[in-house]
Amino acid sequence: MSRDYWEQRYLAEDMPWEKGAPSPGLVDFLAAHRDLTGQTVCVPGCGTGHDAREWAKADFRVYGYDLAPSAIRLSAERTQEAGLKAEFHFGDFLRDEPPFLFDWVFEHTLFCAIDPGERELYVAAALRWLKPGGQYLAVNYLIPDRDGPPFGTTRDELIERFAPHFSLLSEWVPRSYPNRTGLELMMWWRKK
Repeated sequence: MSRDYWEQRYLAEDMPWEKGAPSPGLVDFLAAHRDLTGQTVCVPGCGTGHDAREWAKADFRVYGYDLAPSAIRLSAERTQEAGLKAEFHFGDFLRDEPPFLFDWVFEHTLFCAIDPGERELYVAAALRWLKPGGQYLAVNYLIPDRDGPPFGTTRDELIERFAPHFSLLSEWVPRSYPNRTGLELMMWWRKK
């Protein structure tokens, strides 16, 4: 899944992941945790920025990253139009060094979008981009598909990959988009 692959998907407007709104699970999480404001959050695979804007509304300092230049442009334009503050950068979360260490990394079905052979790179990146004790919040898409993206994952795989490096604080089935009801699992981790 190269940069060109994702950019071509945006240019062709072939974006089935674009739901026109932030993750319902994230909206509910932020509403229930209003005391977490003011911290830094990295949103890798930010797409057109819906989730990043939701964090910005909750008074976080938000930095979105994506491989597709068109995603970054759309995120920046829509965030400015909404009167919100967030920074968006073209970059490769799996391979780039972070500009600084973040309090939070939030991902909304990014893990399932990358090739399964690169999932160890993903775990290493989450560790690299977070401060000691930093928090990783993920909306995972539990589907069986092997011919993605999206690529399938299971709760067992997520536990196996993340538990050696993170403490699981909570997990739940969130409110989701209609076509994903019951297929998403939110997991809130803290870096060990």
